[in-house]
Amino acid sequence: MFEKKAYTLKELLQLDFNTFIWIAAPILIALVGIEWIYSYRKNIKSYESKDFFASLSVGVGNLVLNGLQKIALYTFILFFYNLVPWSIPYTWWSYILCFFALDFFRYWAHRVAHEQRFLWTTHVVHHSSLKYNLSVAFRLSWIQNIKVIFFLPVIMMGFHPVVFFIVHQTEVLYQFWIHTEFIKKLPKPIEYIFTTPSHHRVHHGTNKQYIDKNYGSTLIIWDRIFGTFEPEVEKSIYGITTPVNSYNPIYLVFHDLIDMFKEMWKVRLSPKKMARVFFS
Repeated sequence: MFEKKAYTLKELLQLDFNTFIWIAAPILIALVGIEWIYSYRKNIKSYESKDFFASLSVGVGNLVLNGLQKIALYTFILFFYNLVPWSIPYTWWSYILCFFALDFFRYWAHRVAHEQRFLWTTHVVHHSSLKYNLSVAFRLSWIQNIKVIFFLPVIMMGFHPVVFFIVHQTEVLYQFWIHTEFIKKLPKPIEYIFTTPSHHRVHHGTNKQYIDKNYGSTLIIWDRIFGTFEPEVEKSIYGITTPVNSYNPIYLVFHDLIDMFKEMWKVRLSPKKMARVFFS
């Protein structure tokens, strides 16, 4: 009979799942360089130097902070994994189950991050570029790990920690290639099931019909099921509805969080109004 093994923080740290991202980073940067050279030779203005270095700076900061935060993150996940008495066996099919479960909750985490003010402040930096290229995938907030709370149901299903982290890192890496204008629409079966560059260009668009659409992480089927799917019809206008007009990585990451606290300070005498700002 299968018996669940309780993991310690030391055992999980020895696996060091952040290594996947560090190994992939040079490859991703090389692909960005290839795309940049290609766009330059074709005289397509997909890149702008200041914008690229802003994205790169945000990405490097995210890598460093993820490394510093991993003890807290692993402790959080282990606590809830060890809390439940059941466990899903470590098998090949557990990866498939975990993928569908995690992708489902990643859809909702992404959707709520667009619909709720505080969580939007942890995501807005990803949408702040007026360009759309592979380097935009590096624009991930330094406080984005707070969304791990959305993955608690997956963790508490009892998936082996190795399975959870490998599937999670695979989903994160998948996001890279969909940030490009050079891959047009793919064959219909792929476009119907998976999130593609065409779908994600819509997601980054500020066009009226594109706002708050196509939240899918790896699978686009959740958008089709829950009514947030929008096909790419016209060219997207990238950025956010209120442009940041800055290339300072610290400002890019925290500007909307600062604005939110300023709004809360203005109504500080009314806890109800402060809560309304925070949860709007």
